[in-house]
Amino acid sequence: MNSVLINHKVTADINVSCFGEVLWDCFSDDKRVGGAPLNVCVRLNSLGIKASMISAVGDDLLGRELLSFIDDRGVNRDCIAMDPVKSTSTVQVTLDKNGSASYEIVADTAWDNIALTEDLIEQVNRADMLVFGSLIGRNDVSLSTLTALVELAAFSVFDVNLRAPHYQIGNVVNLMKKADFIKLNDDELYEIAKEMGSPFYSLEQNLDFIAEQTQTKYLCVTKGSHGALLSVAGQKFYNSGYLVNVVDTVGAGDSFLGSLLYQLCSDNNPQYAIDFACAVGALVAQSHGATPLLSLSEIQLFMQPVQPVQPV
Repeated sequence: MNSVLINHKVTADINVSCFGEVLWDCFSDDKRVGGAPLNVCVRLNSLGIKASMISAVGDDLLGRELLSFIDDRGVNRDCIAMDPVKSTSTVQVTLDKNGSASYEIVADTAWDNIALTEDLIEQVNRADMLVFGSLIGRNDVSLSTLTALVELAAFSVFDVNLRAPHYQIGNVVNLMKKADFIKLNDDELYEIAKEMGSPFYSLEQNLDFIAEQTQTKYLCVTKGSHGALLSVAGQKFYNSGYLVNVVDTVGAGDSFLGSLLYQLCSDNNPQYAIDFACAVGALVAQSHGATPLLSLSEIQLFMQPVQPVQPV
């Protein structure tokens, strides 16, 4: 069956490159591997799509521990550089009483300084898809590398993650105009649409406004516990969310995106894709860590629990 995003390829033959930050999320009691592009990469890989990471770590203990985690998850890290000068990235994460996270991100780390190399160019040229986020654009070195790679990508996915003060709306809009697929949350949608001059107030109208301004066919808006909206060439597909006990929301949106891309590359059913992605996001939100192990059968059972047999 032909996929929505990539035609004439079975899932196991699809090759994705993810570009951006790899880091340690530091909580009050422990630390966990994170970084939105890496979380997407790990989820894609766990679902059977070959995903490779492009990034950088420091030549330090945290960097070596991070690379060990990536190896354990089976992710290709041939294009993760080890920077002899800059340190491995850390982020201080604070969770509120509802499990929602706020972030304090250390500046000028290894992934802020990803240099453009022939290896990176070759990897993106081989890939069917390039996934990247907005945080990587806070430093001119990595932004320049990303800009060059996006021009080479067969299909590019922009995962908008606005983390103040680490972004400039002008750079975000420029990247949106280069992307084939844009994913953002509802707050980011309204902020960006307003900056672009949108006169509208509803989510759908602002989404259509951004689609027109950026000439983007695929857009997705997440709405927290209220699910998500996927737009494909103007056609809308909705999921209203799943009720779970939230432990923490770190990485839930990243696993959502990885799962959505997996489904859109697997078959031609956008409605099932958004339902599946929302289910994975919910399962991650009720778990500790950004990339808990989830099997397809576990996801499917969560989406459609087995009904108990009623006595005759």
